[in-house]
Amino acid sequence: MTSPQYSVGVTDVEIDDQFWSPWVTRNREVTIEYQYDQLEESGSLENFRRARDGKEGGFQGMWFQDSDAYKWLEAASYELAKADDPDLRERVDEVIDLVAGAQEASGYVNTYFQLVEPELKWTNLNIMHELYCAGHLIEAAVAHYDATGEESLLDVAVDFADHVDDVFGDEIDGVPGHEGIELALVKLYHVTGEERYLDLARYFVDLRGHDDRLEWELTNPDEIGGHSWDDGALIPTDDGGSLFLGDEGEYVGTYAQAHAPVREQDTVEGHSVRAMYLYAGVTDLVAETGDEELFEAIERLWANMTTKRLYVTGGIGPEREHEGFTGDYDLRNEDAYAETCAAIGSIFWNQRLLELTGEAKYADLIERTLYNGFLAGVSMDGTRFFYENPLASSGDHHRKGWFTCACCPPNAARLFASLGQYVYSTNRGALTVQQYVGSTVETTVDGTAVELTQSSELPWVGEVTLTVESEGAVPVRLRVPSWATDVAVSVEGEEIDHGGGDGYVELEGEWDGDRIHVTFEQTAELVRAHPAVEADAGRVAVERGPLVYCAEAVDNDRPLHQYAVRTDGDVDADHREDLLEGVTVLETDASVPNLDGWDGSLYRPDDEVGTESARLTMVPYYAWDNRDPGEMQVWPRAE
Repeated sequence: MTSPQYSVGVTDVEIDDQFWSPWVTRNREVTIEYQYDQLEESGSLENFRRARDGKEGGFQGMWFQDSDAYKWLEAASYELAKADDPDLRERVDEVIDLVAGAQEASGYVNTYFQLVEPELKWTNLNIMHELYCAGHLIEAAVAHYDATGEESLLDVAVDFADHVDDVFGDEIDGVPGHEGIELALVKLYHVTGEERYLDLARYFVDLRGHDDRLEWELTNPDEIGGHSWDDGALIPTDDGGSLFLGDEGEYVGTYAQAHAPVREQDTVEGHSVRAMYLYAGVTDLVAETGDEELFEAIERLWANMTTKRLYVTGGIGPEREHEGFTGDYDLRNEDAYAETCAAIGSIFWNQRLLELTGEAKYADLIERTLYNGFLAGVSMDGTRFFYENPLASSGDHHRKGWFTCACCPPNAARLFASLGQYVYSTNRGALTVQQYVGSTVETTVDGTAVELTQSSELPWVGEVTLTVESEGAVPVRLRVPSWATDVAVSVEGEEIDHGGGDGYVELEGEWDGDRIHVTFEQTAELVRAHPAVEADAGRVAVERGPLVYCAEAVDNDRPLHQYAVRTDGDVDADHREDLLEGVTVLETDASVPNLDGWDGSLYRPDDEVGTESARLTMVPYYAWDNRDPGEMQVWPRAE
């Protein structure tokens, strides 16, 4: 059951895809440069300069803003791994020098505490996010080392990790309020071979839900850091309470997944990004240790999320106030939070589950989230971002160039930059195509070299062609997407009788430039939500292939609430190269109220009111809010 997080690395795959390449190229050429400028404007880099120079005060931004720079470094490092860029390399080296210069002799580096409250380090694990920032530093360092072979940032991360190892379990027993260091420590273990980092990750996972450190901080606010912030030790709610306290003022740990030991948890709770990072780290531990009890826990948690708490877009976490999960089937639309970082975290977790188990359902959810819940988070010019991703809008929700809490933009950048490592896997004695993204992969399977080139017309047309060369026999496995109603596979023009019962088609052979052609039946489909989802009662969503669609006001003559989709009607697809960089537009049969006779009337008898036929135009959800502002709906009414 043991496997690394990614069995195929960033440098093993070169993406050349009609859909994804423009996004990946724009991320490299526009977004990463744009985000560097934002790090300067927001004061993130200036904080490191001040800490490096031994200054006091003058901290700018959110107290965990160091993590924005670390995520940017990770994204930039992935780009350097794929192709050298002297200008980008110079920028990366500059930021690394700032981080290294700010680091204290003990290994500690966190510019908020160094500049503002140096005597109160490690006193507020609930919300001050020192361990969260440390995790992102480690991830950036591993990415940079893998890309360049240089240890400049890795040395910083190792020194900080050693400092954390010295402090926790000895001077302090406690867990991070915002998880993330757990999965990072497993990455550091893989790079260094030092088991103490794996042990430290296990310590943080096993202590969660057992320790009383987080509760102690809330009951001793005068002894902890964070007093320069209005919320101090508590994150207040609109009703004057706290996200950490129950109705009677008692401590509850659900916000930080500390309400019960991880092994005993049954439902996904609290802040959705924290949950995803925790579960990704737990899955890493299962992969390393074979811990069956932890594996059973993450299976329960995944089942709860995907059957009762998941948006049709792959987004998660409906509640704005605590940025996370609520109860089963609470999947509100216009008020949906569905943070972009949460979608990214879900992809991280599902990738680990996919590598661990080889089950296609995890790749299916990665695909759904990539094309919908994640991709909507970035504008088509690469410089504006959604923090939250509602499934309906009255026209007042728009992407922004940056945020006070800017976690999502650099998180999106690092996912785009590392997209290649989600396309293939090799850890089950086969080269498996997990995502249909045009690309070339050069890797080995059980020591046998293999090269596969993929040409994909998804998401618009279900046609994929693969050419394979290998130095010996290598099985090739092809995922059958859950949305595909029919699949045809041929090798060198000869149709193959395949099973695909486990979600994959497996082809055996020695490959000498052989061509594999795959056709997925791709039709538009109306879908309904579970009857317990109140927000979607009497409504339908429209999917085609991996894409979820939405209606926008700019494409339709009537206000969107007037349309009712005819469930027995037609849905026509038309590819428009002139629209939104080329999209397939759907038109569904619908009805709208007949407006005759309404002049001068506010109410009329039902038998005097009629409807007329109409067509509702829909575009992919990821593309909304890239044109004139206006209403949007994923779930129109059904007739």
